[in-house]
Amino acid sequence: MGVTMQDVARATGLSLPTVSRVLSGSNYPIAADTRQRVQAAAESLGYRPNLAARGLRTKRTSTVGIIVDDIMSAFVPPIVRGIQDRLAAADYSGLIVNVDWNPDLERTAIADLLSRPVDGLLFVEYSHRAPDELLGNAEKPCFFVHRLFGTPIRNSVVPDDFRCSERVVDHLVSLGHRRIGLISGPANWHSARTRNEGFFSASNRHGLAIDPARIAYGDWETKSGYDAALHLLNTAAPPTAIFAANDLMALGAIYAVQDAGLSVPNDVAIVGYDNRDFAAIVRPAITTMSMPVYEMGRVAADLLLAQIDERSPAVDEVRIQGELMIRESCGAPPTARCTERTESVTTLRRLLLNREPDN
Repeated sequence: MGVTMQDVARATGLSLPTVSRVLSGSNYPIAADTRQRVQAAAESLGYRPNLAARGLRTKRTSTVGIIVDDIMSAFVPPIVRGIQDRLAAADYSGLIVNVDWNPDLERTAIADLLSRPVDGLLFVEYSHRAPDELLGNAEKPCFFVHRLFGTPIRNSVVPDDFRCSERVVDHLVSLGHRRIGLISGPANWHSARTRNEGFFSASNRHGLAIDPARIAYGDWETKSGYDAALHLLNTAAPPTAIFAANDLMALGAIYAVQDAGLSVPNDVAIVGYDNRDFAAIVRPAITTMSMPVYEMGRVAADLLLAQIDERSPAVDEVRIQGELMIRESCGAPPTARCTERTESVTTLRRLLLNREPDN
């Protein structure tokens, strides 16, 4: 049998109502030393709250439903980790459902989660243009994390692609580049359009000519970045720097520059976007704007909890900025580069280069 409030009361010599008020988070005035005494005893004894009993009192389940479009996406796991870390700090749990980009599966998931019930819902990499009508009838708060369509909606946490792309251009200009090429993602993707807009905004601010010949389009994959970079290199005035709208296309661009007999970054600087795991271990290591996935998850969970507690109304779209990870591919001096995981990256490179071939 687990440790109960009665056990904590006996250990502290305090009354059960006093212990209950402390451990339940009640606003009832309790002396600071008494509160500390109860919390210390509870921790020492290994007391865990009975969430089912708490739910009966508070009419809450301390559970949040998390609906993801694709659990295998590169960005979903760190977003969910950010969500779960914040929920755990508040003694909440998350129920995760994968819906495979299928609106019918999503509607079923929403109905199933709301029937359990849960205190709120989080949608991760939500791809549809309007919240499901079930949400309007559920009277439960919900948040959208890394929404993939363009129309702004409330209670949504997204990366600040516009400002982050501006910062990439600012960085390349600070390194002396005036002819900066762009490898865009597909024109029908909201994130690609927003990153393009940031690129154009910063270019105009720095007085850089926006030459259509220095803009190429890819499909987010490595091969398309390779082909786009070859096209840019064969223009009349090829760029001295290339901003690729994601790391896979940046990797393809590096290969294209090298296959053309040129050097990255000595002849062409390259910057990517997303900070995927491989960006730190390829050669040259890719300078990239990080996707703030973990932070988006934590912020969304925090805002949802505030609404569950009725401490906060619905909010406008929240934009989170990433960090520019300055590495080798942009040509910045070593003193300006980030030092994250330097030793582990070197070790991993060595392991990859010396790895025994598969049988």
